[in-house]
Amino acid sequence: MTKVCHITSAHDGEDIRIFHKECVSLAKAGYDVYLVQVGESYEKNGVHLVGLGAPAKGRLDRFLHAGKNAYRKALEVDADIYHLHDPELLGFGLKLKRRGKKVIFDSHEFYAEQIKHKHYIPAFCRGFVAKIYDRYQKYILRRLDGLVFPCLLDGRDPFEGYCRHTAIVDNVPMLHELYDHYDPTVQKYPRSVCQIGSLTHNRGITHLVQAAAKADCTLYLGGAFESPEYEAQLRAMPEFDHVVYLGLLDRPQVLETLQRCQLGAATLLNIGQYNTAWNLSTKVFEQMSLALPVILNQYPYNDRMVEKYQFGVCVDPEDTDEIAAVIRRLLDDPDEVKRMGENGRRAIREEFNWGVEEQKLLALYQEIVND
Repeated sequence: MTKVCHITSAHDGEDIRIFHKECVSLAKAGYDVYLVQVGESYEKNGVHLVGLGAPAKGRLDRFLHAGKNAYRKALEVDADIYHLHDPELLGFGLKLKRRGKKVIFDSHEFYAEQIKHKHYIPAFCRGFVAKIYDRYQKYILRRLDGLVFPCLLDGRDPFEGYCRHTAIVDNVPMLHELYDHYDPTVQKYPRSVCQIGSLTHNRGITHLVQAAAKADCTLYLGGAFESPEYEAQLRAMPEFDHVVYLGLLDRPQVLETLQRCQLGAATLLNIGQYNTAWNLSTKVFEQMSLALPVILNQYPYNDRMVEKYQFGVCVDPEDTDEIAAVIRRLLDDPDEVKRMGENGRRAIREEFNWGVEEQKLLALYQEIVND
């Protein structure tokens, strides 16, 4: 039996993509699967979870110590294939290769581009840091065995030619998690819109708060703010009176919130990789799973998807008047809301679910095992 070890030094315990999708799918396919992650050690769903204890205390501790601790734990597993999930683990991939291991890097985002928009990096050196990281990443990836990335960017694979084996594996939902729990009889919050996930300026939260006030609706927000300063900035806005902040939500609470809201929103600002990625965000898929029409940021890929599947409306994410007008129009048209919601669920059932994507992951593993 091939032994596989996934490693994350940054993600929360039982991360949806890492644990519930990739690790569990591999275990069901017959691999002996280990996951090194923060927290305690235990077994669940056929996966051996190897605990790292408490999470890192800030970004510096994460980069200086968390990766090294995760690597040491992973060595104890002595796996045949190692699957890395964080950029700070890339260097350890070369160490594992020197030990004769096969190594996969799972790039959850296109980090070389995202670095240019990280608020914690001084603006004057972001471009330089991004360029250095890009060269460093290319050097290492050419020496690894496999690469996983969620989507094409502007129609191309940004990592083409980096590794012998690559797979585009989208982070789509599992049907049993949300889709199968849809209940059309649940009473909705009146005139409600929701967004659950990372609450950042770049994800359009500021503009969405302003639009909700203009539309005279209630915006339900769940997730962590990008910083205490950003949270304070939002709370100081008079428009924040139209917000119900739910805090960090577990999966049952996510289900309840999506069930009870009338509209979903994912009005990400068109910066970084957000307007080049040829996929929908995970939060959009989750909203579609529970029959919420979705208001999305307008760029060519989103436009094509909305035109094809008719599950929502695209808007200029910085035009609060346009966003507010769309919110008002949809909330005043229950028949259109129902039609879009049904279309979204149909698309999830037929195309955008983990049962489709896991086959790509399993095919990549088979290629690497046979190489």
